[in-house]
Amino acid sequence: MTRHFGIAPLSTITTPPDRFIYLAAEAGFDFVGIRMLKVTETEPSYDLSPGSPMLTSIRDALAKTGLYVFDTEFLRITEDTSRDDWAPALESAHALGAKTFTCTAGTENRESLAETLGEIAAAARPLGIKPSLEPISYNPLSSLEQASEVARSVGAYVLPDTLHLSRFGATPTQVAQHVDDFAMLQVCDCKAAPPEDLEGYIAESRSVRFAPGEGDVDLGKYVRAVPEDLPISVEAPNDAAVEKLGDAAWITHLYETTKELVDNAKPNH
Repeated sequence: MTRHFGIAPLSTITTPPDRFIYLAAEAGFDFVGIRMLKVTETEPSYDLSPGSPMLTSIRDALAKTGLYVFDTEFLRITEDTSRDDWAPALESAHALGAKTFTCTAGTENRESLAETLGEIAAAARPLGIKPSLEPISYNPLSSLEQASEVARSVGAYVLPDTLHLSRFGATPTQVAQHVDDFAMLQVCDCKAAPPEDLEGYIAESRSVRFAPGEGDVDLGKYVRAVPEDLPISVEAPNDAAVEKLGDAAWITHLYETTKELVDNAKPNH
């Protein structure tokens, strides 16, 4: 069984996506995630519409390195989310051969969330893409059970991330129970103590995560709970580390620590 390793764009969000692919390939990764929709006002944004210079450059980088795009992101679904908010991103994701499109809940209204996610799933299906619903510890959808219930109802994946698994207290048994809903596992490390407030949770998630093995979480228990061939993507944004090391060295470090994590996570059977 061959497990593929990838890296999420948030790990070095200021790195242009074409350069990101070359650096990921040099580090040893098999695939990358690409951010299609900006999440914050401060992060860089690129025109990734079909035919755009950046999309062409990304496709060139993929062709030259042999890497592929597995996941694309990131849509926060609210009750105001319309087709115009996500349809162009799906078109660009299709142009890159992506498999998934990550969404999360920005509303407490599960019926509205499921309806919009269902629309995305229906539009994505002919493109060979399936949306992934990510439960996030500080968002309205904050457990694997909640995410699976919505995702299964519309034919979507669930995207587990070890930061949020740790923060909302998911056990390896719970992870194993929902594993059929996963397309991949995202990993990073963090401190044992949770942030004190919502602002702290958001800051940690976006810029203070650690490379696997450099925080306090037993990540091996989550790796052992999923199939040995499930793709693993590292998502470990750390502004201080990127500033100190540079994006190339940080990406290489993330590959090495992720590989070490998986190599050391001996299966239970």
